[in-house]
Amino acid sequence: MKIIAIIKYLLAQECTTMTKIAERMQKEKHVPLSMNNLSRKLRSDTIKYTEVADIADLLGYDIKFVKRV
Repeated sequence: MKIIAIIKYLLAQECTTMTKIAERMQKEKHVPLSMNNLSRKLRSDTIKYTEVADIADLLGYDIKFVKRV
């Protein structure tokens, strides 16, 4: 599953938009990220792990790695 689908799913679950997340990234995380830039990074799969972790944090989620059995 691509990261854009996961982020869009989480945004829908939290009733928010990429615009609002981009604004919060700038305001709360001090990351200079516009909505257009965020959208481009998600579409092209060039978003950094730290940015994904920041988005997850803003939405109230943790990223967890689980070993497969």
